[in-house]
This record gives sequence, structure tokens and C-alpha cells, in this order.
Amino acid sequence: MNTDIENLFKDKVIGHPAGLFVIFFTEMWERFSFYGMKILLVLFLTAPFLSDNPGWEWSRENALALIGTYSSLLYLTPIVGGWLADKITGYKWAVIIGCFIMMLGHAFMVFETTWSLYLGLALLVIGTGFFKPNMTSMISEMYKGKESKKDGAYTIYYMGVNAGAFFGMMLCGYLAENIGWSYGFGLAGIFMLGGLIQFWLAKDLFGMIGEIPSKTHEVELPQNINEENPKEHNENEIAIKLNPFTYLDKVLIVLSSIGGVLYLFNDPMSKIGNINLLDFKVGSLDGSNFIVLLALALFLYLIITRISRYNPIVRDKIIAVSIFGIFTVFFFAAFEQSLGSMTLFARDYTDRVLVGSSAMIFKVIDSILTVVPLVLISWVLYLLFKKTYSKIPYSNIVLGLTFVFLWYVVFYKINNEFNKETTEVGASWFGILNSFFIITLAPLFSKWWESKYNPSVAMKYGIGLVLLGLGFGVLVFGTMGIESGAKTASVSMVFLILAYLLHTMGELCISPVGLSYLSKLVPGRMIGFMFGIWYLAIAIGNKAAGSMGGMIDKITAEYSLSTFFLIFTVIPAGFGIVSMLLNPLLKKLMHGVK
Repeated sequence: MNTDIENLFKDKVIGHPAGLFVIFFTEMWERFSFYGMKILLVLFLTAPFLSDNPGWEWSRENALALIGTYSSLLYLTPIVGGWLADKITGYKWAVIIGCFIMMLGHAFMVFETTWSLYLGLALLVIGTGFFKPNMTSMISEMYKGKESKKDGAYTIYYMGVNAGAFFGMMLCGYLAENIGWSYGFGLAGIFMLGGLIQFWLAKDLFGMIGEIPSKTHEVELPQNINEENPKEHNENEIAIKLNPFTYLDKVLIVLSSIGGVLYLFNDPMSKIGNINLLDFKVGSLDGSNFIVLLALALFLYLIITRISRYNPIVRDKIIAVSIFGIFTVFFFAAFEQSLGSMTLFARDYTDRVLVGSSAMIFKVIDSILTVVPLVLISWVLYLLFKKTYSKIPYSNIVLGLTFVFLWYVVFYKINNEFNKETTEVGASWFGILNSFFIITLAPLFSKWWESKYNPSVAMKYGIGLVLLGLGFGVLVFGTMGIESGAKTASVSMVFLILAYLLHTMGELCISPVGLSYLSKLVPGRMIGFMFGIWYLAIAIGNKAAGSMGGMIDKITAEYSLSTFFLIFTVIPAGFGIVSMLLNPLLKKLMHGVK
């Protein structure tokens, strides 16, 4: 393995092995496809059937119930996918399998039929399970013995994530809204196919890296701080050995998992297809709510009883992680409105028509936003070609052809827009703002975290949640003049842009922080288990986002659109203040971990 690592580091691009950039472009195409499709889903499902670009005219509640379940499952299947890669396939083949299954999923979405939609979403969920955890695991193997360069590697990797999301939402959204939904879904599938073929043809570059399953699951997280202290490490290992999973623990895991999955599937099935798997009542609770509350109670009992069996120091640290996990649920329940209710707000309640000089200014800015990042990424592609053309020529040819097609789509978009007298900004366009703001603001936040003014994790969570709430507060202010029950309005785009800016700033305070602190607080042998729990928290947040976002029509009809956004202002900001107030307690529970 060391020989393979050394061989990879012989051919460097911007100071990193060329193999990292093969992973970069594979991840970029996968995120292009994933976000390109996801931004379209709520628009397609809720678009009027009788229109120039007909959709399925679902209610917003039904559409967001399906999207909430879909988004939630995307964070649960990687737990299984990571385990399968460790035990059976290896990381490299798991990535290839995941790419292939996702490509099939995108292909089925093109047909726009009921069976193809559900099958396509199912394949995307399964494919993501194979793909998502194993790209980072490959990077982990590549940088064994070279940990000092790992932070830079992940910076490059996440640039690929955001570049893919940026171009996917921009271009898939543009084709879908201006030509037809099938073109948007199809474009996502084409680039997923490109990513699959490119990685397949380049797989030999990695040698045995990612080929042989590891004996134990290596979650790709920063170095565990507990393992730097041998005495504490030994105490933690003893604590873990004395706390194996009991028979009752395993029963609770199974029962709570079954209950959670039943709720996830029953919610959209009962609303969309009138198929209620949980058609009973327990007191005033219907079957669906009873099951999910029972599953949650069983799961909390499992966590509490397991925590109580650890030694005091380990117990305190896991309690701190659990508290941050609760904050994470509420963060994502609000943040994930970006591809749900906020996209609907962009379409139905935002003035997106520009004329005259305003239209021209937007066209120029939009063109710069599109072309400049693409030029920079094309330059990286050129550097990769120079280093690896003789080793992986066919992979480079496929990658080059994919970029030629990408440039063609970008040229088509820009040329088409400049030939129009007026510009109507697509509802999906606003989705790119998150990726754009991440790319531009991440270096500033990174410098903040490295300075002497670096706040504690509880303060970071508090700041992030408050910023998220303030973003929705901007929308509250912008929608105050809209009457109760209104289905359309013309609110200035400025409010939505400011909301995305504040939300991204909040995300930068929380998303990169959570897993990092989990790795520092949890003993090494527990990281895999807690990583799964962390993904579960995000999954719950995503489902809650769909359920809460689906209430937009009911709340708007009874009260107002401002009231709907006020809920997302008060709850995150309130939890942000709680996090700040808990700072002294959480510092004590963390026992000096910074």
C-alpha cells in the first residue's frame, strides 16, 4: 500500500497527487447530477399541469413530504454503504457501483412517469449510499503517513463538491425551466455517466488503494484527540470493552429503526397515494405519529442507558456530542428549506422579471459567475492532463469531452439569455447562491477559526443558528405586505439573496464543525457508531424540513407567509441563544477539548 501511495505522490497537481483530482472531478459530476436533479424536484412536482412547461401539480405538502423522506434516506443509506465497502466491495468498487446505480436513477427520471420517478429516486438513494462515504475514505487511504497535507486535500475535495452543486443547479435548472423538465433530469444523468466512465478508466491509477476491504471501518474524520493521550486512550478502551452492545441494546436498535423507516415511508404514501400502513389511533395520536414518537423514545432510552454505562469523562463527552446533535437536527430542519419552501418562494412570491439596464446587469453578472469558475476548473483539468495523459489517457479523453459538452451548455445558456430583451430569473437560479457564498466566504471563516478570536464550539453553533434565524427574519420583513392565503406575490429578489447569504454564513459556523468535534470528543473505537448517529440527526432534520415546509399553504391561509417564515426565525435563533447560554456547561463536559 505504501508503494501505491508513494507512486500517487510522484505526479503532483498543485502540490497534491493527481489521483486526488480524479476524485475531485468524479465528486464534481456526482454533485452536479445530485443537486441539479434535487433543485428541480419540488418545482416539477408542484408546477401546474396546464402550462407551457407542465408539471404534476401536486400540493406543496405532498411534494415536500416525498422530498423530506427522500432527503432523509440519503443520509441513512451511507451508513450501510460504508459498512458494505469495508466488508465486501472496497472503497473503489463501492464508488463505481454507486455511480452506476445513480446514473440509472437519473435516466429513469427523464421519463416523467409515476413508476419511473419512484424507481429513479430509489436508485439515487441506494447509489448515494455506496458513493457518499467511500470517496472520503479513499482520500484517507491516499494520505496515510502524510496527514499534514490532508486538510489541504479536503479543501480541494469540498471545492469539487461546491463546484458541482453550483453548475448542476444553474444548468440543469436552466434547461428544465426554459426547455422542459426532461432536459434538466437528462443533463444530470449525462454528467453522472461521464463521472462514472472517467473514474472507471482511471481506477488503475490508485493501485490497491481502496481495493481491499479494511478490517475495521475507518470513518474519515480528523485525528481523534483522545488517542494523543495514552493514559486517557487506555481508559477509554477499557470503558468501551466493558460496555458492549447488550441483547436489549440490539433489540432497541432494531425496533427504533423499524419504527423510523415505517414513518419515513408512510408519511408520503398516506398523503400522496392514500395508502396508510399505520391506520390506527392510540388515544389522540394517529398511528404514524405514535410510531415515530415510540421509535424516538426507544432510541433515546438506548442512548441514555449506553451513556450511563461509560466512565465519567467519556460519559460527559458523549453527552456534549448528543447536545450538539440536537442542535444539528434543528439547524437542518430550517436550513434545508433552501431546496423546498424557499425554492417555492422564489418561484411564486418573488419578482424575477428584469428589464432594461437591470436585465443587462444581471446577464453580465450571471455570465461572470458562470464563466470564471469554469475557466479555473478547466485550468486544473489541463494540469491533470499534463501529469497523467500517458497513464490514464482514456479517462482524460472522456473527462475532456465532458468538459467540452459543459462549455457548450454554458455557451447556449449565455447566448440564449443575451438574445432576450427581458430576463426572467429562474426559480432554481437562487439555489446556486449557497455554493457561491461558500466558495467566497470559506477562506474568511477559516482565518477566523485559526485566529486568537476563534470561538468555542457552543458559541459557533449559537452564532450559526442565530444567523440562520436572521436569514428567515429577512424573509419575514420582505413578506409582511402579502395577504393571508395569497398564492403569488412580487417580493424583491434582494430579500432572498440576503437570506441565502446569512444562511450560508450560518452553515459555515456549523457544518464543518460538527464532525470535527465529534472526532475529538468520542473515543476512537466509538467513532463509527457515533458517525452513524450524527448522520441520523441530519436525516431527522431533513425529514423535519419536509414536514415543516409542507405546512406553508396551511399557515399562509390561516395567518400569513410572514408567520410561516417567522417560525423558522424564532426556533433556530432561540436554540442559538440556548447554545450560547450552555457554553460554560458544554466546556465543562468537553474536559478541555478545543
